[in-house]
Amino acid sequence: MKTINCVIIDDEPLAIELLETYIEQLPACKLLASFKNAVAASDFIRDHKVDLLFLDIQMPVLSGMDFLRSLSNPPRVIFTTAYRDYAVESYELNVVDYLLKPFTFERFFKAVNKFQESGEVASTETTEKTGKEPGHIFVRHNKKHLKLNFNEILYLESIKDYIRIHTENKRIVLKDKISGFYEQLPKHIFIRTHRSYVVNREKITAYTMNDVEIGDLEIPIGGLYKDEVLKQLGVK
Repeated sequence: MKTINCVIIDDEPLAIELLETYIEQLPACKLLASFKNAVAASDFIRDHKVDLLFLDIQMPVLSGMDFLRSLSNPPRVIFTTAYRDYAVESYELNVVDYLLKPFTFERFFKAVNKFQESGEVASTETTEKTGKEPGHIFVRHNKKHLKLNFNEILYLESIKDYIRIHTENKRIVLKDKISGFYEQLPKHIFIRTHRSYVVNREKITAYTMNDVEIGDLEIPIGGLYKDEVLKQLGVK
């Protein structure tokens, strides 16, 4: 699955909240960050790989239109606005779509599909191998976007509709499905050993035919995953 790295810029908190809710419902989409104005977002967009930007037009300090024109290498953009007057001008900027507030999830979904069909986003695994993807992921936790370095993560554990991320120093609980989250991780670092577990292979200290070990911790290898896990671990 191709991961779409998304950013939201909108000065309306309710609009940000709605977009965050919509994005969370699409496994292919990963929200990197949300900003209340374009100036605050400029450094982040320059320093991160952003595939799709949900951008409001009418904002204080710097409008969405002017912000987009200021970017030398902009991501693809879906405008989100309460004003019809900018539709023609927006398409002159080659945006993906123009969502008129208030818009439904179905209309949002159609816009994202339009972007996916353009084939302009590379898979997470591919970008890792080419060195373009940073060695970390941002996760939404306690109303913040928390940076986790891949080498910090020991393993992931699925608990119904939640994921518990175990690191060397802490545990982080997210409302997410382990399958969708796993698709966002580089496969040369992480192995899915069980329907409920994903393990950082660099942290594995021992293994048997039935489990992998991280220190004193034993993590099961599920029957459906055994062949692939053992292959990844070099068992012939």
